[in-house]
Amino acid sequence: MIPMEAPLPRTVTTALVAGIAVSLSHGTVSAGDGPAVVASIKPIHSLVAAVMQGVREPVLLVQGGGSPHTYALRPSDAAALQSADAVFWVGEELETFLDGPLEALPQHATILALADAPGLTLLPSREGGVWEGHVHDDEQAHEDEHEHEDEHAHEDEHAHEDEHAHEDEHAHEDEHAHEDEHAHEDEHAHEDEHHHGQIDMHLWLDPANAIAMTHAIAGTLAGIDPEHAVDYHANEVALVERLQALDLQLADELAPLAGQPYIVFHDAYQYLESVYGLTPAGSITISPDRPPGAERLTQVRDRIRQSGALCVFAEPQFEPRLVATVVEGTEARTATLDPLGAEIADGPDLYFTLLEQLGSALSTCVLGSS
Repeated sequence: MIPMEAPLPRTVTTALVAGIAVSLSHGTVSAGDGPAVVASIKPIHSLVAAVMQGVREPVLLVQGGGSPHTYALRPSDAAALQSADAVFWVGEELETFLDGPLEALPQHATILALADAPGLTLLPSREGGVWEGHVHDDEQAHEDEHEHEDEHAHEDEHAHEDEHAHEDEHAHEDEHAHEDEHAHEDEHAHEDEHHHGQIDMHLWLDPANAIAMTHAIAGTLAGIDPEHAVDYHANEVALVERLQALDLQLADELAPLAGQPYIVFHDAYQYLESVYGLTPAGSITISPDRPPGAERLTQVRDRIRQSGALCVFAEPQFEPRLVATVVEGTEARTATLDPLGAEIADGPDLYFTLLEQLGSALSTCVLGSS
């Protein structure tokens, strides 16, 4: 929960302070005269739209039921990016479709990966989802054998390459400097991959993180658009107050779910679980961009029976028949959790509706209430 009595963390830049000073005499502005801003997914767009209320509406890329794991840019998206003054996204491990397009943006565009916002609570990715942490040792070994065959093959390949590299080192001592240079580059590449690949990027499902992102968004917008800094700051304050109230509401609603097992479609809810003490028993799929095979579905069905999971949740972005398959022959109920707000109207209120719907769906299905 967000501590109510403690001062809120602030991301205040020099540009923001200067912007407020310049804009003290600035009143309410008309919509449309602010910077052109693009946001990647609906929850991020909602926070940006709330900060920009009364200034200008940001453009949303992944609309409707689209998934950032599988999305492909449309021509209109590319055009919006090319004309953007600022782009807000979670980061390269989530919206992989943006990696190349963002590198090609004009130099004047400000790009903010919100996974780098100060004050965030970041959680490590869970290998194989929560399922892996709850299975018996023999099941774990069996899953590891099948799911990491490619990893071992990759390691064997590197071992073979290292053997040849060692031979080459002795045969070509004059190339040591060149090899050391590449080794240094590989070390940094590995460190970057290790750092980013171990972070769970569904970080918006913690209202405290939403507050930290709100501060970063407001500070960034005020920096590029000091004329409207007062408006961004006022919207920031109001948004933080709503997020604090939402946190208290969810804490009260989800408290009875402690110790009650359930199954999610993919491991997207760790932040919500961590903040409010939820206890999921597993996930249907390990990776949302790779459908589970027959063996995996059998394991999930066994896990439902073993754990006594009360509910199995689908997601609107993925095939719902998989859920019907895994609950067949069990007593588990089914419902839908949506981490992105696929069917919620875009805008400043979406984030709140999204988390309220998540809380309601969890309570209703897990507890069996109507």
